[in-house]
Amino acid sequence: MFKEDRQELQFSWNDLGNIREGRPNLGDTTSVTAYRLMQYTLRDVLIKQFGPQAAGNIYYEAGKKAGTAFCENLLNTDHEFSEFVAELQKKLIDHHIGILRMEEADLDSLNITVSIYEDLDCSGLPMSDETVCDYDEGFLAGILESYTGKELRVKEIDCWATGARVCRFKATKRN
Repeated sequence: MFKEDRQELQFSWNDLGNIREGRPNLGDTTSVTAYRLMQYTLRDVLIKQFGPQAAGNIYYEAGKKAGTAFCENLLNTDHEFSEFVAELQKKLIDHHIGILRMEEADLDSLNITVSIYEDLDCSGLPMSDETVCDYDEGFLAGILESYTGKELRVKEIDCWATGARVCRFKATKRN
């Protein structure tokens, strides 16, 4: 599908295809195991070939593109912030991504802190000395940037994999 060189991302929501037609019996669900097999083997290869910093950046950018597409296709950015968050919470649950809780939201200064419980990417992972939710950071950045129209940086400040038993993210305005 994507064999050509490119300088810009070209992903479109249509690239997901017609899941009802292509998977009439299995539908649009899969196991967390299958998802994590793809995610963590890809992460492992990227780290081996490019190093952990580059791998993290790739995951962040991919997550950001996905978050932007998710927001543009599944969320209403015309809602007031509280309604937008409620819709986001519902969509994340509907798609089995996680359970979002808004902890802090100062839209004037663009300081936003959210927690995600039962996170698709890492809830239940064994303990390690590193946070692993680079994709989630980007995913949330894409969603929040699409809503606010401002450039944000999202950083994971607590991770299940480091012992927090919840993933917590802090979004701040980019300088």
